[in-house]
Amino acid sequence: RIFVRGNLPDFSLPWIAIVGTRKAPQDAMALAKKIATALTENGFIIVSGLAMGIDTAAHSGALSGKGKTVAVLGNGIDTIYPAQNENLANKILENGGAIISEYEAGTSTMPYRFLERNRIVAGLCIATIVIEAPKKSGAIVTARLAAESSREVFVFPGLAGHPQYSGSHALIRDGARLVNSIDDILEDLSFDTQDRMSQNNLFKVTEEKIPQDIFTKNEIQTNLLQMEKLSIMPIDFYDIFS
Repeated sequence: RIFVRGNLPDFSLPWIAIVGTRKAPQDAMALAKKIATALTENGFIIVSGLAMGIDTAAHSGALSGKGKTVAVLGNGIDTIYPAQNENLANKILENGGAIISEYEAGTSTMPYRFLERNRIVAGLCIATIVIEAPKKSGAIVTARLAAESSREVFVFPGLAGHPQYSGSHALIRDGARLVNSIDDILEDLSFDTQDRMSQNNLFKVTEEKIPQDIFTKNEIQTNLLQMEKLSIMPIDFYDIFS
């Protein structure tokens, strides 16, 4: 079961994760925000973990692009963690996004729960973008879970030998796609790049790229109706890395 605050964005649009280290420098933060903004302007829903660093930049970029974003917590959704992101969480909800968690209200934060939530971040999305990640990081876990579930993994490279990019470069060696721009991402996802800013022609990922094992149609329809009545409610989550 997944608990939801706010409104789950349109499931007919492509959902994509943006992840990275919590201790990201300003240039990596700026890149994450830029990519998130551009992707929302192209009709994507941005998913991340509401942590400091890259997650914060990703959610903020989605809001800057007038798009919707989903934050996946590693604790109960009655509490925003980290507390510094409470204002950001409120903006996510005010702009039609959602805060979700598999943990019931009152569940506290624990290190292993952040790793558990990463499988949800990966499972919700058609692809995961890694902005900057050292070898031992939650972002690497998310990327590997995505790859193991046949989802695309995109990685922005960094300075050779830099420890903050050691995990990122390991992902590339293991077969993740090296990207340098949003155009690389759209091309690799087989999106039509002509007139992509048109609101009447939002991009649709090719049929074989759309994950079909996330929610059942009945669950989606039932829960969308319930959202108008409840600000916090449980919904069934279907076949995430079972």
